[in-house]
Amino acid sequence: MTTATKRSSGRKSKAARLTRTFIIRLGFYFLLLALSFIFLYPFITMIVKSLMTDDDLYNITVKWLPSQVTWSNYDIAFRRMRFKAYVWNNVIVCAAATLGHTLSCSLTGYAFARYKFRGKNLLFVLVILMMIVPVQVIIFPLYKQYSDWEWLNTFLPLVVPTFFGMGLNGGFFIFLFRQFFMGLPYEMEESARVDGCGPIRTYARIMLPMAQAPLLVCGVLSLVWHWNDYFEPGVYITAPAYHMLPSVLPNLYALLNQENHTMIQVNELEGIVFNEAMLMAASFLC
Repeated sequence: MTTATKRSSGRKSKAARLTRTFIIRLGFYFLLLALSFIFLYPFITMIVKSLMTDDDLYNITVKWLPSQVTWSNYDIAFRRMRFKAYVWNNVIVCAAATLGHTLSCSLTGYAFARYKFRGKNLLFVLVILMMIVPVQVIIFPLYKQYSDWEWLNTFLPLVVPTFFGMGLNGGFFIFLFRQFFMGLPYEMEESARVDGCGPIRTYARIMLPMAQAPLLVCGVLSLVWHWNDYFEPGVYITAPAYHMLPSVLPNLYALLNQENHTMIQVNELEGIVFNEAMLMAASFLC
């Protein structure tokens, strides 16, 4: 076989490999786009419907693009939800609970990973049970306990347990930090001990700065889960002044599902159009 023939054959095989790679990547990206559309479809529908007028909602020809973009739905939702007041309730609870989880769960996970003490295995079994047993199972004794302490209609039942490694999914965060600290070498703590660092100082100055990844995971998940939590705030808080944003949405849906003549009277008195578009705007604000 001549050199020219070899070069030609090599170019053809290279072109075939490039073509095959291009086809595989094209199919892969097509699959990713299809999967992403499945996840994004509810958000796209929510945003599109929130910009529709009352006529567009009942027009079967209007599906993706509203005939006229209207922003009044967001103004109505903002006022109906008392967004400015309730969003601060969410911010206070989420910030305090996230801080409590990151501090207490990291310290507890570090103790489980690095220290030996009596009853350690039993306590860790209780932590695993915290992950397995849902809060709905123990909500009655918790409600009775917080009622005796006069914590109902306050943020204390949502915030205080997080500073003791409890609260919403606290067991998962303790397990997360324990597994991370167990993977770190013991020589770092021994070096800190030689330099005169005590247990707390070693944890705060050496170990905690290395736990950036679990701290980020704990912070993000705790923030998101507390922001979207509906069950516990709905049980412990009944005073309107302490309501959270997710607790307001069901009230709006209930108002929409009332009888039509009742809704018309309410809307005529308030001078607004209460429809599904306004609910989509409220959901988007949340």
